Amino acid sequence: MAWVLLAIAGLFEVVWAYFMKVSDGFSKLMPSALTLVFMIASFALLSYAMKSLPLGTAYTVWTGIGAVGSFAVGIFFLGEPASAMRMLAAVLIISGLILMKLSSS
Repeated sequence: MAWVLLAIAGLFEVVWAYFMKVSDGFSKLMPSALTLVFMIASFALLSYAMKSLPLGTAYTVWTGIGAVGSFAVGIFFLGEPASAMRMLAAVLIISGLILMKLSSS
């Protein structure tokens, strides 16, 4: 169950990062409010997952999901570039997440 909560927390991190971007520096009310709601939910789920997962594993996986997910959202929804170097970086992050999962008990 902890891994499911951690995955949802990571997805919520992607959502709040997106809303923070579209809030235009917190100048738009609804995206700003959604940023805070998803941020709190993400941190709460991360906290619950950390009850049974090691700190290093949980935090690394959470930030990795957020980083790669935000990278993908940037490319597919915000028109950010998808250069070969950026794609390689995302693959390396995903590889690290897989290794982190495989190394945890």
